[in-house]
Amino acid sequence: MTPAPHILLVGCGKMGSALARGWIAAGHPPDLLDIVSPSPPSVAGRHWSALPSEGRYDALVVAVKPQKVSEALTGAARLCGTGTLVLSVAAGTAIARLAALTGGQAPVVRAMPNTPSAIGCGIAALTAADSTPQPMRARAELLMRAVGETLWVDTEDALDAVTAVSGSGPAYVFHLIEALAQAGVSAGLSADLAMRLARQTVIGSARLAEASDRSAADLRADVTSPGGTTAAGLAVLMPELPELMRRTVAAAQARAAQLRALA
Repeated sequence: MTPAPHILLVGCGKMGSALARGWIAAGHPPDLLDIVSPSPPSVAGRHWSALPSEGRYDALVVAVKPQKVSEALTGAARLCGTGTLVLSVAAGTAIARLAALTGGQAPVVRAMPNTPSAIGCGIAALTAADSTPQPMRARAELLMRAVGETLWVDTEDALDAVTAVSGSGPAYVFHLIEALAQAGVSAGLSADLAMRLARQTVIGSARLAEASDRSAADLRADVTSPGGTTAAGLAVLMPELPELMRRTVAAAQARAAQLRALA
């Protein structure tokens, strides 16, 4: 049986906490999880207020805000070697920059998860340099699978697109709930009732999509009777939504690329 890796988690905000809880729930020993955060985290593990002064880790996981990465990783090179995986979930910080901050010996993998990871229902795309050994890729995938599904993309440019679709995507869905509820109010419903209907409609539709092997287009067609109410609504929505969503994703993708260039 492969021994559990000794993990150093740098940052324990929403995503860092989700990862730590996922690892512990999967059976990772708390004494092999060191957490660096300004205040004691709410998850099991050994707490450090700053990077340890010595030691070597099997995985250093970077889960701080992009603007905090350089500060958070100052001195990290002393903790990393060729046997250390550097796994970053910090948006917009390039592999080359992460390698420089951690001494240049440790292989680096970038991952883009999303907030449903907090309940184990996330999806994360990963990317790495071509030279990254397969065992290190497998270690990264194992760590990210603790909070949801995983997939690989070939380049950091592709990860920018992933960021715009699934990384930012939950916010688009939550705004859809808001907009649908607001439309319900405009149609004469109370705010509480409209929000309850909108939330459960999105939740139920997502579960139906998950449970079915049919395409989203087929599931949409099931709801749409010719000449009916859904068809009337879609006649307004469908000509506008695809282009709006294209521009939304393009804007988020462009910003992701800008952040990577600035890091």
